[in-house]
Amino acid sequence: MKIATYNVNGINGRLPVLLRWLDETQPDIVCLQELKAPQEKFPLQAIEEAGYHAIWHGQKSWNGVAVLSRDPEMKEVQRGLAGDEEDLQSRYLEVFVHDLLICCLYLPNGNPAPGPKFDYKLRWFERLQRHAQMLIDKKIPALLIGDFNVMPTEMDVYKPERWVDDALFRTETRAAFHQLISQGWTDAIRTLYPDKVIYTFWDYFRNAYGRDAGLRIDHFLLSPPVKDRLKTAAVDKHVRGWEKTSDHAPVWIELKKQHHENECWYSTLPI
Repeated sequence: MKIATYNVNGINGRLPVLLRWLDETQPDIVCLQELKAPQEKFPLQAIEEAGYHAIWHGQKSWNGVAVLSRDPEMKEVQRGLAGDEEDLQSRYLEVFVHDLLICCLYLPNGNPAPGPKFDYKLRWFERLQRHAQMLIDKKIPALLIGDFNVMPTEMDVYKPERWVDDALFRTETRAAFHQLISQGWTDAIRTLYPDKVIYTFWDYFRNAYGRDAGLRIDHFLLSPPVKDRLKTAAVDKHVRGWEKTSDHAPVWIELKKQHHENECWYSTLPI
């Protein structure tokens, strides 16, 4: 089973790129971030014509997350994270498909830091940690997937000394990510490629893509029931070089088939 994540940076403006990539790679499940489209402007017809069912959480001009699946039996579990009733930003969507809990997220950027936006990022991280701990405690086969806006280590950023004060690389941000990992989550890319420099994002400025001056900020975190199924992973870096493309590249993993489906855990989910 092939599962991908892609920050499209505007789904309607980048729709030809998204459809081309879907046709080329044929993933089973796709998490999208930064739709930048209100709920009613999601291009459902084009997505369905490409062979996918979709559940999405839109927002005008900003944010927005979606999960695409070839399986029509996909069910929404929740949208948004508990802990802040005033937070109306569309950043989290959870669906149940293929006996997996797919948690699609777009973590706040947080810049400029320090400041209110950075405070919001850390509060959002805390809410994610609480929810993620519940998933671990219940032994749910879950995947936290998406744009975390975090470079976990110096290996994950080109010239890290230039990023020490950035919200994506500040000590507090990386500590929050590692605290999340310490709950029992597996960083799929780093587990498979512990010593390899891998980027998923290249800025539009200063020929960052041409110089391979990138960041690794799009991640797959696997809960313990899923980690042994991890087979391979990669970044479709070439997509970043296409015309009118996103500043992110798609990232994907492959999971081995589950021989013994566990049908008891999801009875606790509100679906």
